[in-house]
Amino acid sequence: MALQVGDKIPEFLGLDQDNKEVRRSDFAGKKLVLYFYPKDNTSGCTAEACSFRDNFDVLREAGYEVVGVSADSVNSHQKFIGKYQLPFRLIADTDKKLSEQFGTWGEKTMYGKKYFGMLRTTFIIDEEGIIRKIIPPKEINTKEHAQQILEVIKTL
Repeated sequence: MALQVGDKIPEFLGLDQDNKEVRRSDFAGKKLVLYFYPKDNTSGCTAEACSFRDNFDVLREAGYEVVGVSADSVNSHQKFIGKYQLPFRLIADTDKKLSEQFGTWGEKTMYGKKYFGMLRTTFIIDEEGIIRKIIPPKEINTKEHAQQILEVIKTL
């Protein structure tokens, strides 16, 4: 069963672009925007990452850290971060364990063809590691996603 609002996120989240462990306890006392996205260097995912980059300071002023997750490799994440000067960590969920825990790995359809992939989803997590809000794929505007989150956190 996928994690829901009110659930505590797991302690071990995965390995980042530098092959360093990312843990819930790394964010103790901080709020977290954990966003799952399909693939590095694709148009929608790049727009979403750049939205976070361009609003990173505003999100941090609001008390939030940002971490992205995709099934791409550490090497792919390093290149993506370098190319777009992303100031936040990216988890390389190559085994899809984290995505499966959060319910973001699932069936998708493109051009009438069904396949499994990452479902673009964002989790807003409080200082205790509790999920406070889930923004599902159909509600995410990749170009304005950071602004969407800034609106949502006003209501939390």
